[in-house]
Amino acid sequence: MKFKHTALLSLIATFICFGLVAVGTLIPKNQEQPEGRPTVLAATTFSGVYEPATRVKMSKCIAHGALPDFDCSPGAVFPTVTVKEICVAGYSSTVRNVPESVKRQVFAEYGITTHMSGEYEVDHLISLELGGSNDIANLWPEAAEPSPGFHQKDIVENFLHEQVCNGLLSLSEAQKVIATDWLDIFHQMRD
Repeated sequence: MKFKHTALLSLIATFICFGLVAVGTLIPKNQEQPEGRPTVLAATTFSGVYEPATRVKMSKCIAHGALPDFDCSPGAVFPTVTVKEICVAGYSSTVRNVPESVKRQVFAEYGITTHMSGEYEVDHLISLELGGSNDIANLWPEAAEPSPGFHQKDIVENFLHEQVCNGLLSLSEAQKVIATDWLDIFHQMRD
């Protein structure tokens, strides 16, 4: 996969800058990256927790293409999770806990009464690997098709997780990026 280095770097740096204006400065990380992987600036002075908006709607939710209804699914995080924890292999499987009853509730809130296997996934808007929680405010029925769908979002989640674990992006900034517009990152990553 080829990355449009300049555009992706610019987009991530913009997200970081918006989050750090009142907090501190950006310090470049001079860390080698594998060829084809962009280098981003690390936010070393910002250690706050990303706080998604409050869930204000619990019915008549409408997905907007590859994005949820943010009034129903604004995202939610485990507020005490650390980078050290999420960067341990297998972390997501230790915290994944979405009962079938909650999945049915998510589908009902979005008005999906029937679907075929593999057509949707009850997705964590802020992925578990980025400290997202199992709270219903962080869940929504993401379609596989049309593309980009949940398979493509997985690519962005893995990329941001790698950036966080390599110290190139703060966990809070990664949570903000994935929750607010993962599509921008995905489009920058495409050929």
